[in-house]
Amino acid sequence: MLVLVAPGQGAQTPGFLTPWLELPGAADRVAAWSDAIGLDLAHYGTKADADEIRDTAVAQPLLVAAGILSAAALGDMTPGAVAGHSVGEITAAAFAGVLGDTAALSLVRKRGLAMAEAAAITETGMSALLGGDPEVTVPHLQKLGLTPANVNGAGQIVAAGTLEQLAALNEDKPEGVRKVVALKVAGAFHTHHMAPAVDKLAAAAQELTPADPNVTYVSNRDGQAVTGGAEIVERLVGQVANPVRWDLCMQTFQELGVTALLEVCPGGTLTGLAKRALPGVQTLALKTPDDLDAARELIAEHA
Repeated sequence: MLVLVAPGQGAQTPGFLTPWLELPGAADRVAAWSDAIGLDLAHYGTKADADEIRDTAVAQPLLVAAGILSAAALGDMTPGAVAGHSVGEITAAAFAGVLGDTAALSLVRKRGLAMAEAAAITETGMSALLGGDPEVTVPHLQKLGLTPANVNGAGQIVAAGTLEQLAALNEDKPEGVRKVVALKVAGAFHTHHMAPAVDKLAAAAQELTPADPNVTYVSNRDGQAVTGGAEIVERLVGQVANPVRWDLCMQTFQELGVTALLEVCPGGTLTGLAKRALPGVQTLALKTPDDLDAARELIAEHA
């Protein structure tokens, strides 16, 4: 059984969209999306530097566009399940037919703008903790005033909070944590700092007409498979200010009988987690179109 997954913010790198735009019809498709959402996706995906694409309002639609574009390049396929990490949940909603491509990009554009505004209120950020026991790490983070915003499994938790709180974490790591790595994001996502964005996203969601998913859709809230399109959109709204439980998503993949996991562009983060948490499961990350042939072979064997 194949699971198709989409990465979240921080996976983007300068120029990562360049080779994908060389595929037939890709540049025209991205140009149409850019016009629809008022953001030059081609520019930001090919010419912008790391600081420009770190901007939440840019990074989020860019990631969703890249995910949809790279998945489309695979051709017709029906995975056993889909999921996305954080903003990748909107990409997954497009994979599952819950939202059309343009609707997904319009929603993520509004999400990115709302979260950027919320992040500007207080200087905040996120850091990944490598190693350690969650039962030790989580109370330690809470003692420092930080939120375990992403519980990713495979020995990784992402802490989020103010820059002062994150600085304190660098000086006072939880027992067992090998390393603390600052992430390329511009705010404390999936925490109470994002509460101002929830109302704006809820208003944007009212304009949508979601369909029920045509494949199993696994939610970040609790790792559960969700069968109603309206509930998926409701979860997308609330998830902005709630922790990502990717560990529970991977548990669900295992329960569903996953044999292979394919991560769309810009892939790498989620396949890395799966290699540690899902031993025996084949993984493949779409980084450039050069990976498409191997991905199609994986699909033929497992989808």
